[in-house]
Amino acid sequence: MFPPPPEMRILLSNDDGYYAPGLAALAEGLASLGTVTVVAPERDRSGASNSLTLDRPLSVRRAHSGFWYVNGTPTDCVHLAVTGFLDFEPDIVVSGINTGANMGDDTLYSGTVAAATEGYLLGIPSVAVSLVGTKFENFATAAKVARGLVERLAAAPFGSPILLNVNVPDVPYEALKGVQVTRLGRRHKAQPVVKGTSPRGETIYWVGPAGAAREAGPGTDFHALEHGAVSVTPLQVDLTHADQLPALREWMDWMTK
Repeated sequence: MFPPPPEMRILLSNDDGYYAPGLAALAEGLASLGTVTVVAPERDRSGASNSLTLDRPLSVRRAHSGFWYVNGTPTDCVHLAVTGFLDFEPDIVVSGINTGANMGDDTLYSGTVAAATEGYLLGIPSVAVSLVGTKFENFATAAKVARGLVERLAAAPFGSPILLNVNVPDVPYEALKGVQVTRLGRRHKAQPVVKGTSPRGETIYWVGPAGAAREAGPGTDFHALEHGAVSVTPLQVDLTHADQLPALREWMDWMTK
């Protein structure tokens, strides 16, 4: 649909580990678009967010699949790849395909989104792709959606670095109900921790499940997925709460008196 330039260089990563089926499906789906290089964590690092490993050195090894894997976080993988491990700068970073949703508040914790965010921070158009469901039978659907976005970014560059968070229903491609440009919804607070006992009799805790959707009306990522559509949300990294700046300046007046 949108033929990319033959020299296109694509960097793939994820947070589920270099052996994850979603990563293999993504690499296969994008292979004919250019040179695909995979640099991913050596194990599942879901929930790692945007953490960098600064307290120890990192190593990079190559699997039989040809994928490179790092004993670090998703952010480490993209950072190493772009800032010196590779002898070229990728044209695009694609992270995924994650097994599970990354919608609403999930994006703050997601290692999938973090890998794409690192590419974005380094000035490279980046896309995070997640498959939303419970059976995870249709990675090919998410790979085809990712391919379309990569083709579009190659044929019509956005003009400035862009960070896209993409959630795809776990259905055959023909069953998708379109694609919607969305904003992030919001979840209720997380459910309580799950308390247990270790074999040694110690009290242990599992982090509880994410909260249910709270803000999930039309225009949100939750609403799009609920209605069988792909959700595409542009993200930014500026965390400044701009609406509170005037009130905070007034609140801080006492310090200048």
